[in-house]
Amino acid sequence: MPRVRCMVLTRGARSNDNNLANEPADHALGRSRGGLSTKIHALTDRFCCPLTILLSPGQAGDNPYLLPLLAAHHASDTDRFRLLADKAYSHPSTRAALRAKRIAHTIPERSDQIARRKAKGADGGRPPAFDAGIYKDRNTVERGFGRLKQWRGIATRFDKYATTFLGGVLLACMITHHRVRN
Repeated sequence: MPRVRCMVLTRGARSNDNNLANEPADHALGRSRGGLSTKIHALTDRFCCPLTILLSPGQAGDNPYLLPLLAAHHASDTDRFRLLADKAYSHPSTRAALRAKRIAHTIPERSDQIARRKAKGADGGRPPAFDAGIYKDRNTVERGFGRLKQWRGIATRFDKYATTFLGGVLLACMITHHRVRN
């Protein structure tokens, strides 16, 4: 008996989700352990207010988005600052890029990097500078994300498009700035 192929035809207009001007192809959605999600990359100030925001798919790593985030921040603010980041940003290439841009940073070294450096002995070089007292202020980033996640639309991402989701995140950031600074 010959096989018959069934073809489903859709009716109506074609989808318009590819027609938005600045919309990424993946809509900043990606698979993670919890399903489809979006990752928000942010630089915050000492008052826990997000300053610069980028979106990426949920499965994307943090480290590749640090330099684009810093470039976006530098486009609007040229003041010097100290970057406080967690171990996800502790890659030698990231440290080298931060040194080349003359950005002061406090990033702890990962345990595998410590073991690899110690295994090399004298050829492993010296450990990167790390000040635990300065690093205690990194909680401002987590508190800034806590403020963003109080907004239900941001915590759950009901928006279909990345541009509308980013608009909601930016609105929440502006309201947060207004509440904290006034």
